[in-house]
Amino acid sequence: MKKRIIWLSLALAVGQASHAFAQDASDALRYSRLQFGGPARTQGIGGANVALGADFGNLTSNPAGLGMFQKSEAHISPGIGLGQSDSRIDGNSAASQNETKNSFHIASLGLVLATRRPDDDQSTNWRGGAFALGFSRLADFNSASQYQGSLNNNQSYLSRFQPAANAARDQATFNDLDKQVNDNYYTSNLGLAYGAYLANIVSARGGTRPDSAVVLRQQGSTVNQGERITNSGSVSQFDFGYGANYRDRLYIGGAIGIVSSNYTQIRTLTESDNDVNTHFNSLTSETQLKTKGTGFNARIGVIYRLLDNLRLGASVQTPTFMRLTDTYSESLTSNFSAQGTDHVPSDLPVGQNTTVSFPTNDYAYTLTTPFRANGGAALTLGKHGFVTGDIEYVGYQQARLHNDSQNANGDDYSFTAENNDIQTRYKNTVNLRFGAEGRFDVFRVRLGYARYGDPYTADTNNERVQNFYTAGLGLRQGNFFLDVAGVYTAMDQLYTPYSLNNGLQPVIKVNNTRYTTSVTAGVTF
Repeated sequence: MKKRIIWLSLALAVGQASHAFAQDASDALRYSRLQFGGPARTQGIGGANVALGADFGNLTSNPAGLGMFQKSEAHISPGIGLGQSDSRIDGNSAASQNETKNSFHIASLGLVLATRRPDDDQSTNWRGGAFALGFSRLADFNSASQYQGSLNNNQSYLSRFQPAANAARDQATFNDLDKQVNDNYYTSNLGLAYGAYLANIVSARGGTRPDSAVVLRQQGSTVNQGERITNSGSVSQFDFGYGANYRDRLYIGGAIGIVSSNYTQIRTLTESDNDVNTHFNSLTSETQLKTKGTGFNARIGVIYRLLDNLRLGASVQTPTFMRLTDTYSESLTSNFSAQGTDHVPSDLPVGQNTTVSFPTNDYAYTLTTPFRANGGAALTLGKHGFVTGDIEYVGYQQARLHNDSQNANGDDYSFTAENNDIQTRYKNTVNLRFGAEGRFDVFRVRLGYARYGDPYTADTNNERVQNFYTAGLGLRQGNFFLDVAGVYTAMDQLYTPYSLNNGLQPVIKVNNTRYTTSVTAGVTF
């Protein structure tokens, strides 16, 4: 059996999902649209540290900032995330449904080993530097959503099983459907529907030839539909890098990142009707997708002290080269009542659930995420604090899916159509980050804002921009420091739970908010 089967379910992308093969443009976006990470200090200023320096978050943004460390340090940053969503069928009168998803995480863990030549040692213009290694969480997939509402039966989930005209009256199709049921080994969407009695092969009436056709089970004119989607997981990065200090004026650095990703989506879609003229009661589609991956990237950067209180910074990061493996499972359950006037087979199971499923499927493939470039400026206000701002370019159109034919779970599929879809669906965009810190003796107060641009070419109103509002507090006492930060995120999503040949599939609008708080405790030495 070819490992790359067509799935019934759709991945809820960070922005939009649509019916596709198992791996599609939404996967490319999921692992390309990262967030700012690092300890609470970095998060409190909205991640705006490209020109700031002496911040552990520089390891993932601009490693040149490591050259500004005067002392070594170690820290750990645990945190929690509190998320909720309001979802509804777009254009439907049904009320929005609320859902929550909370999580615990480690935002950052790191060690910086700094060296500095004494001021009276003028034997070289290289004044020192710092080596750093650590862990940072760069994407948070934790979310949940649900909706409920009424649809016309020509918009129903069941209608997506409608076979093509040539397959509806093709003997090879009939034979294949019977084989899937007899072997209890399902390889197609229509096969699942047939095994669950949601589709049937019937003999043609009024003719002399033994013609047959595949028809779907009859539903009422209106169906009730609901869906719940739960996403969990993250993208994390293990980095090691070095930044050097040239005459306390120019700072250069580089870093290598080892990426680890995990993503799980559990989706349950239900559909029912109360029409006394139909035997159909309900169907339930349950799918689960688990994706694990590893990858690597590299970045270099520079910071120049233009004035004593003004710094300019820039960095570039290579694409991330990732190897991913999807594990997918899906089942379809139907239920029928004894009442109804529609034509049904004599063996229709009444009053009990019938469940059929695809075999669990593993598939290996690779992904190249976009190149990234950052620029920034930071203005220090003496001992009173600083203000800083960044701009980041991300070329989402550059992401590419590839096969992993050397893997036992891979094949030689070209991904040409999917990569063309990436180029058509997404655009290159700009992310903005701003932050400020005020210093009051041993205390610190921080504020930040970040705006991550909409990657979709179809959105003229920037509906899927991500906005991050941040705040933080800090304490510096001797060799000990303690920071706390809160990040409030707001983002809208649009997705279609499935697609239909008639183009009438429902569109689901999701309003997401998430509050993440992190606490960093560390020491300098």
